[in-house]
Amino acid sequence: MAQAAPTPGRSGNPARPAVPGRPTAPGERPAPTPPDVFGERAHTLTKRVLPVVLGLVYGYWAAAMNRDAGPITGWNVLFGFVTAFAFAALYLAVQAVAPRLRREAHALLWAAFAGCAFGFLYSQATQHSVLRSAVMSLVIAAAVFATAFYRYYTHEDAQGHRRG
Repeated sequence: MAQAAPTPGRSGNPARPAVPGRPTAPGERPAPTPPDVFGERAHTLTKRVLPVVLGLVYGYWAAAMNRDAGPITGWNVLFGFVTAFAFAALYLAVQAVAPRLRREAHALLWAAFAGCAFGFLYSQATQHSVLRSAVMSLVIAAAVFATAFYRYYTHEDAQGHRRG
């Protein structure tokens, strides 16, 4: 039976490779910790700036589709800013509430948010019926739910705590 030979810098037991965060056996080198690319300040800044930037992009996009190549009016600008504010406020609410939920509800909340956001833009962009907008929103929400649930299922335990 062939066995892997130990290599320098790795644990002496190939059946038990060094994993960051796992306690090491006596005589075993600890695994190197992955680098933190951004510091705490960058994470905090991103958490505050991202909803505003996404809201402004979303509001501009909605206003541009609502304008439909016509002139820019005050009502169009107001529509864009109201849409941006609503998107950013809902994004912040979902961002605050979702981590407290179990993984199923957590994924469902993000899916509902993404489906509603997409449905609103889809209804602004096309001349299709409300039923078609709703169906397209459900398709997007289902895709977001599947992706988010998979991520939370593989990165959290049943109580919603991140795995180390």
